Amino acid sequence: MELNEYLQNAEESMQLAVEYLDETLSHIRAGKASAKLLDGIRVDYYGSQAPISNVANVSVPDARTIMITPWEKSMFKEIEKAIINSDLGIMPENNGEVIRLGIPPLTEDRRKALVKQCKAEAETAKVSVRNARRDTIDSLKKEVKSNGMSEDVQKDGEASVQKLHDRYIKKIDETFAEKEKEILTV
Repeated sequence: MELNEYLQNAEESMQLAVEYLDETLSHIRAGKASAKLLDGIRVDYYGSQAPISNVANVSVPDARTIMITPWEKSMFKEIEKAIINSDLGIMPENNGEVIRLGIPPLTEDRRKALVKQCKAEAETAKVSVRNARRDTIDSLKKEVKSNGMSEDVQKDGEASVQKLHDRYIKKIDETFAEKEKEILTV
């Protein structure tokens, strides 16, 4: 393999770690209503598991409310049951036409716990980025031994991988800082 292929593989791995972090952090509620909070919840829809957004209209009329309007009356009970059984921790209110989820304001302790959870997720993403860097450097060292890649090319490759690593670690730190600010803003 050429140096560019190694660098491309490393960058793909690092990018996946950042995307996974973004996705994970979007599901952590920060005291504000967001339709993404319901993404992980599945309902039984004619024998198969479907996301709520596939069986109902999900809207956010204000910062503290999520409204779910099922397309079929039979789905009210299924959606309510799925929300109650999820780890969301919010009791749905059903008036027969829409299901409302009132997002309660977070307590100080809960905010700190959420920041800690986000920090752990960010650290996991950083570990993935570091592993991608280590694997690429190891592969480059093997290329020198087995296929005669020049040591200059290897050193240039290691420097490039380090730059990629630094860039993605910075992205992870920025993503975490943004989420931390969102959670701690009252």
